[in-house]
Amino acid sequence: MDLGGFSMFDLFQTEVRQHAATLADGLVALEQSAGDPKQVEPLMRAAHSIKGAARIISLDAAVELAHAMEECLVRIQRGGETPTPARIDQLLRGTDTLAALAGHGSEEAARGWCETERAAIAALAALFTRPAVSEPAKAPVAPAAPATVAAAVTPATAPSPAIEPTVTPPQPAIASPVPPATPSPTRNSEPGVLVSAANLETILELSGEALVEARRLHSLRRTLTRAKGAQRRLADALELIEQGQAGTHDHKGAAAMTGQALDEALEQVEEHLRRGESLASALHGEAVASRMRPFGDACGSLPRAVRDLARNLAKEVRLVVAGEQVPVDREVLRQLEAPLGHLVRNAIDHGIESPEQRAAAGKPRQATLRVEARHHAGGLVVEVAEDGRGIDRAKLRERIVAKGLATESLAASLADAELFDFLFLPGFSTAEKVTDISGRGVGLDVVQSMAHAVGGSIVVKSSAKGTTFSLRLPVTLSVVRAAVVAIAGEPYALPLAKLERIDRLPREAVTLVEGRPSAVIRGESVGLVRMADVLELTSPQETLRGDTVPTVSVLAGTRTVGFVVDAFLGEEDLVVRRLDARLGSVPHIDAASLRESGELLLILDTDDLIQSALQLLDEGGLRGAEARAGAQASKKHRVLIVEDSITVREVERQMLVRAGYAVDTAVDGIDGWNALQKGTYDLIVSDVDMPRMNGIELVRRVRGDGRFNSIPIVIVSYKDREEDRLAGMEAGASAYLTKGSFQDRTFLDTVASLLGVAH
Repeated sequence: MDLGGFSMFDLFQTEVRQHAATLADGLVALEQSAGDPKQVEPLMRAAHSIKGAARIISLDAAVELAHAMEECLVRIQRGGETPTPARIDQLLRGTDTLAALAGHGSEEAARGWCETERAAIAALAALFTRPAVSEPAKAPVAPAAPATVAAAVTPATAPSPAIEPTVTPPQPAIASPVPPATPSPTRNSEPGVLVSAANLETILELSGEALVEARRLHSLRRTLTRAKGAQRRLADALELIEQGQAGTHDHKGAAAMTGQALDEALEQVEEHLRRGESLASALHGEAVASRMRPFGDACGSLPRAVRDLARNLAKEVRLVVAGEQVPVDREVLRQLEAPLGHLVRNAIDHGIESPEQRAAAGKPRQATLRVEARHHAGGLVVEVAEDGRGIDRAKLRERIVAKGLATESLAASLADAELFDFLFLPGFSTAEKVTDISGRGVGLDVVQSMAHAVGGSIVVKSSAKGTTFSLRLPVTLSVVRAAVVAIAGEPYALPLAKLERIDRLPREAVTLVEGRPSAVIRGESVGLVRMADVLELTSPQETLRGDTVPTVSVLAGTRTVGFVVDAFLGEEDLVVRRLDARLGSVPHIDAASLRESGELLLILDTDDLIQSALQLLDEGGLRGAEARAGAQASKKHRVLIVEDSITVREVERQMLVRAGYAVDTAVDGIDGWNALQKGTYDLIVSDVDMPRMNGIELVRRVRGDGRFNSIPIVIVSYKDREEDRLAGMEAGASAYLTKGSFQDRTFLDTVASLLGVAH
């Protein structure tokens, strides 16, 4: 990288971020290894390097602090001091302070902060000249910022303000163990990315070879030009033969020259194609690899976060990270950092018991928290598992009923998958009280939103031996491994990461249940929907009547939906090409790609397909013309529910269906808007916080369209602040309710009132 365009402060920021990450990780490891002298050496070098970088730009306060930390580490290495938890706390606080100094947007801001905090920084540096003071058993710790577990966690070990100064850095501490490729936060340039030197060198080499191959086309052009000349001479000879003016010898000579030239040209073309395909494949592979980062980059701050949070909660936790070298798309990795932090905090706070409780239950006092990444079935699986008490299902049901999300009878009938889905609702928490660590019901909502945003999913499994959260995500966002299927005679792609299984069912396995095609797949009765019906394509009905029925199974919350296709055409790695923004949202289509043959291939949106399929199954769309005619004759008021939570959506749907309404559902604002284009509705019920398009945006879009602006809209949200209600009403909502309205008749009364019907 050419560093000539960066200021000394830019370089100082990058260097401090690197070495601060080394210090933070190394200090946690040093505490766990009982002061192994071999682990102190890199920490001494990191502190020394920060001191040198700070001296170059004359930040004296940072020089003094880094020097004091280095001297303390020297004593630890030589055995003159033991790295007690109290001393590690102080060294981590010093690390946070140095990292915060590098987080300022300009050198002037950093100098101003140093002057303001000079006395506090000097007092912190003075701590390293004398033995660390032991901490109370349970010291208050400032928790990691919810946006990332890498934010500063500074345990307060002060027995008195005179000994332990409070250094209050501005927000940033260590945002990532990997420094940004563009150090300056103030430069007016495109955001940079970190690419390994080996990747870059290989890409350059392949680019050079590709250029040479391209230039070889000039030689091919000359050969073809010669062949064209020979062909002209052959044509002339043939014309002369017809006129009786040339002999057979001239004819044969021209034909031989033409054949030889064409043979040479064909050989060159074939060789060029082989080399070109090999180079293009290698170049594309390296380009994709340059987007990849090891999973461990998202875990660099976890040891520090686990250590500090466990100390704050007086728990003993051992962190195990597996699959650190598993490659992940840098964008997926960036979005994964915050959810990982939430899952880790949730595991320590809610799942893991105190040492005394674990001992009483016959468990080791120290709990194990495992974070693992691996590739599976063309996708990335990230698991956060702990060996704690497991989820208390009775307590969870009580909280669901207390919040008015379901009746006691409904809550009691929920299976685990349905029950655990409530954990991801915004504002839902099982904590008894709100603390600075948990209780606001934000963390798991963030995790699920991230998974859905990148086209993934999350599954929870819990027993008395512990709880596991499994995230299933795409390995990369630029290339997708997909199953190619034929639908109505045309090829379409379905991302493998979103599919449960692919089957060729015997024809006799397909039966009719309540007039709908169904089959038993892996012991579960699965409703079948013809994909052509969902996409509204013309296709023969024989797909359900052949010897075998090609079926793709997709998990839809707690249900499995089977899509019947015409045929399977294989699996392919597809380069994802997003649709032009001017097209807006195209129902059931997520992206496009080009196959090797140059044929355009549409990549289907499985989430959108699921919702359309569930509507067909639940509303009787597959039960035949007679059933549909009966439904139309009833002239029920038709309601559209737009809600991203499967559980809340089902609660609302059941309440409205029991009240006599016809109900369709949509998973978010985009899905709801698409539903409006295809159906006629008398009322819309919408959540606020949803991916892709939130409820407020949906209300504004509906009110801005003359076709729909008269439809009543009821917002049902967990947000019960007055400003939230005003925002919804100003956008054009007809009513704004909280989700506690399910507990009484408010929800149904409001719907009936807006529709002008007796209830």
